[in-house]
Amino acid sequence: MKHLLLLPVVIAMAWIVGFAWFIHTTWRPADVPPHTDGIVVLTGGAERIQAGLHLLEQGAASRLLVSGVGRAADFPRLAHRTGVDLGLAPRVTLGHHADSTRGNASETAEWVAAHNIRSLIVVTAGYHMPRALAELRQRLPGITLHPFAVQPPGSSALAELSAWRLLAGEYTKFLVAELGLTELAGRMLAAGNLAIGQPAGEHGG
Repeated sequence: MKHLLLLPVVIAMAWIVGFAWFIHTTWRPADVPPHTDGIVVLTGGAERIQAGLHLLEQGAASRLLVSGVGRAADFPRLAHRTGVDLGLAPRVTLGHHADSTRGNASETAEWVAAHNIRSLIVVTAGYHMPRALAELRQRLPGITLHPFAVQPPGSSALAELSAWRLLAGEYTKFLVAELGLTELAGRMLAAGNLAIGQPAGEHGG
């Protein structure tokens, strides 16, 4: 009985230790990536696309996928905003179908298979990187992934409660993804929304 009472404490301590690791990982400076076959940018901020396009322009890889970009976006517009050469267009694929991290992984897996890619630089926000890698590894066994984390403007400020909520939520989503439970969690959430009269849809980012 005593051991059962201690179980919630042990679980809470494990979560806190893991969360501390997660925060350290989130703000770790990005390493210079090696040359790879491809680059994938998981959208969610303009700075991610800019970083990925500049890596391509600098010769870090031969081609790039921007996964989850808005349907109205096109390469000339992105090139103008990020200041890269329009001549990169043949080497850039804009993926318009993903609307979640799991969707990013599926879209990336299709692109990787189509272009026979064996190594990949992954560009996304620092706080999103652990979950992104967890989802990608499940869909891309045997593919070498090199994270290149981008820090959004103002992301180093942890004083605001909203920042802690974002990180805690993202860490929990990472644990779900690491355990391979993203699809199950999405179905449970959708079922809960239907039960209270909300429309079902893709959740979790």
